[in-house]
Amino acid sequence: MAEKIKFAFLLAGGCAGCEMALVDLSEKLVDALEHLEVVFWAPTVADVKYKDLEAMPDGFIDLAFVDGMIRNSENEHMVKVLRAKSKVLVAFGACATLGGIAALGDLHTKAELFDQAYKHTFSTDNPEGVWPQPQCLFEGKYDLTLPSFTSRCATIDQLVDVDYYVGGCPPHHDFVAAAVTAIVTGNLPPKGSWLTSGKAVCDVCKRNPALSDQQRLPVGEVIRTVEGRPDETKCLLQQGYVCFGPVTQGDCNASCLNVNIPCRGCGGPMPGVNDFGARSVTAIASSLKDDATAEKLVNKYNDMAKLVYRYSFSAGTLGKKQRPGSQA
Repeated sequence: MAEKIKFAFLLAGGCAGCEMALVDLSEKLVDALEHLEVVFWAPTVADVKYKDLEAMPDGFIDLAFVDGMIRNSENEHMVKVLRAKSKVLVAFGACATLGGIAALGDLHTKAELFDQAYKHTFSTDNPEGVWPQPQCLFEGKYDLTLPSFTSRCATIDQLVDVDYYVGGCPPHHDFVAAAVTAIVTGNLPPKGSWLTSGKAVCDVCKRNPALSDQQRLPVGEVIRTVEGRPDETKCLLQQGYVCFGPVTQGDCNASCLNVNIPCRGCGGPMPGVNDFGARSVTAIASSLKDDATAEKLVNKYNDMAKLVYRYSFSAGTLGKKQRPGSQA
């Protein structure tokens, strides 16, 4: 029997949903484990410590996945450690590859974010406005520390070298199975590639007008999902619902479209696209009928940056003006 692949998984600044996508492989994961030796999977699955990873020799791990963005000093440190210990590193999911939802916080100041989190939410009882501090001496003898908040959110490849990328929030478990199989068998594209089918969401969407020989028409209306219930048999974009299916990787099998929700781009940009938000604006604008429709779009979505960069602000052009650096 061939030697098993030493495998690790690290959660950086994320919600662990991407790890659950791997667990959702169920029996397929059991089959994959015949080829994998899990040496580190923290903090979600295994009771191992960061010091265990730090003690491993450099290059000891054959394959490592990391999900979540870089949002604090702990994320920075552990991702650098994992990179040193791993031969192949995969940025797994929208946060790791693009920045994710949390990256939208970079459109606000740190003070605004902390005010919202610790002072102004309806459920917060913090009359003195106390913020968490990176260091605190408790009872005069306990030196307590917390990870410090970074100046901005960052993708994994803005901190360390990344070998492969997998999109999704979270990645769809069916495609995760295909990606894991490709990795285990060594059937991989060139380093730096996205592990993807290469098809857009529209290509795999059952609503695609081309499947029924229908002609795509200019979109003359803009409708938000809260304003009505879409026709489940027709293309959402053609009905006036903003949908990023034309420019998003379709490894999800159009899961959101299948439940009447427009695509918002968590799968990541099609290969070759450097700025997902800019490409999304181009795709939607080219679909609109006239200037009046464009004006409706602007009026209904008054924060266009948060719409088109919902998952990808850190990886976009706007997000590259600074680099991560820790601050209190």
